[in-house]
Amino acid sequence: MDSKQRVHMNQGHGETSYARNSSIQSAQQNRMKPLIEAAIVGLCSNPNTLLSGKMAIADLGCSSGPNALALVSIAVEATHNHFLRFQQPPPEVCVLLNDLPDNDFNMVVKRLVVLQQTNEPVCVTGVVPGSFYERLFPSGSLHLVCSSSSLQWLSKAPEDLVANHICAYDIDEHVRRERLPVVAAAYGRQFSKDFTRFLKLRAKELVPEGQMVLSLVGRRSDDLATENSHVWRTAAQILGAMASEGMIDKAKLDSFYIPVYGPSAKELRVIIEEEGSFSITEMQAHDYASGMDRALLTPNRIANTLRAIFEPIIVQHFGEIMDEFVRTGEKHLNLQRSSRVEGTKHPIVMVLVSLTKA
Repeated sequence: MDSKQRVHMNQGHGETSYARNSSIQSAQQNRMKPLIEAAIVGLCSNPNTLLSGKMAIADLGCSSGPNALALVSIAVEATHNHFLRFQQPPPEVCVLLNDLPDNDFNMVVKRLVVLQQTNEPVCVTGVVPGSFYERLFPSGSLHLVCSSSSLQWLSKAPEDLVANHICAYDIDEHVRRERLPVVAAAYGRQFSKDFTRFLKLRAKELVPEGQMVLSLVGRRSDDLATENSHVWRTAAQILGAMASEGMIDKAKLDSFYIPVYGPSAKELRVIIEEEGSFSITEMQAHDYASGMDRALLTPNRIANTLRAIFEPIIVQHFGEIMDEFVRTGEKHLNLQRSSRVEGTKHPIVMVLVSLTKA
């Protein structure tokens, strides 16, 4: 991850923390459960993958709060249940959680200790700080890699835009729409480069026929130049409104790049097939808010979720503006809700993919 941008979720357990504002991400993890359970069954049924009687499971981009151990807990429970069903001793399990060094690991470590003490198959737990766009684990050491709502984050802002001073979001709608194909293409190239690197690195770290189960924020449309499909669009619109009202400097907005990109399922499939290290076992795309009580998706809650996700990089660039960001966000989202056509599909989806190392 580019050292100039400190990307991590809001720390702690207060009202603005990620721990208190991550219910949408929790719903996405629940959707991953069947894919993780199927991957575990595949691993445990394959005589070539557990020859040593040990299993290593890693969650990349675990973040913090109540969601941090959700994926590995599903995998550990599925492992235990599989061997219990056949009345066989479970393998020794190593659980490893990864995120960037600025992640709030304090509560994560305490939760890991609880997991270690309450689950019979677990014998080793640990945290591995670092970017998942770099090598993290020894070659051939992992059996299962999981990642939820993380891989939409890029290693850095698109180089073409930064080098040529092309702003990602302009408050002038005409200029913004004219520039959209260039901006979208630059983000798409950066994602393709980053995700290809991610696949190559994980292929080195996984055992033969190892598994990956990933989910990331994506877009419904295959059209790169669809403004509604930018996953950072709402945050950018809020900042644009603040710039229009003089709350932040427009020049500051012009030089701000949110390092996030949401691919379509088709786009993701093409990258995986071209890289060649993995075969696709299953791929799904779900409405972003599916599985949640939509009555809870109030403008205030959505604005605070955006704050929990984006506050560190916004504050680094603009200064302490987040209270006004939430107030402006609530107004913007209320207007958006009142003008939205009932029944219109949301342009943002969650893309889930289960992979087997080729």
